[in-house]
Amino acid sequence: MKKEEYPLPLELLEERIGYTFKNKKLAQTALTHSSYANEMRARGNTDTVCYERLEFLGDSVLSIITSDYLFEEYNRLAEGDLTKIRAASVCEGALYEYSASFEAGKFLLIGHGEELTNGRNRRSVIADVFEALLAAIYLDGGYNCAKSFALPYVAKKIEELTRRGGSEDCKTMLQQFVQQNRGDILEYVMVGEEGPPHDKSFFFEVRLNNNCIGKGSGGTKREAEQQAARMALVLFGVIPESKADDNSINTK
Repeated sequence: MKKEEYPLPLELLEERIGYTFKNKKLAQTALTHSSYANEMRARGNTDTVCYERLEFLGDSVLSIITSDYLFEEYNRLAEGDLTKIRAASVCEGALYEYSASFEAGKFLLIGHGEELTNGRNRRSVIADVFEALLAAIYLDGGYNCAKSFALPYVAKKIEELTRRGGSEDCKTMLQQFVQQNRGDILEYVMVGEEGPPHDKSFFFEVRLNNNCIGKGSGGTKREAEQQAARMALVLFGVIPESKADDNSINTK
């Protein structure tokens, strides 16, 4: 069986995402990784631009589309819940799911080194491509075209999140909230334990970029981590202090 060659043609991507670009250059830029642009510049081609600026714009466009949809369709939710759901529907994990559904990596222009290290399938790269493509569509066809592209993915994710409701744990919620700022490092550190083997208590801190943002204790490590995450969510205002023991999303 012949090995599939990448990148696949733009026409196939347009078919999959349901949008045809008037300015093909915008689409090409949205699919150009920095490693490929750097290789081209090294060869004297200074016209090749990577998707990073488009990604920056796409992040804001996606936030507006998502916020507008939540505001109109979930008018019974409080601001804290809206913020929480928006964060979960535009985080890296969600963006990766959106892009992976149309196999975005197969259309990507990527440098030789990145190709060898499986950069075409890297989670962060695939997530970035979604925002870059969204920005390219926004510039090419306007807000409504961008909305038509992004909203089916976002609406489906939001429905999934609200349907799950209270089954979503605090650690997951905190991770999704933190992922709004890429590059931040979230970690759980055990700072102590006490008691006999049959009745231990564990003490954990959750740290953001080495700064403690929550502390918790419990009879298991997971319980202590959950408590620390819950306190961090209170600190950030994602859940109110009076309801710190209830992290459900009330859609009623």
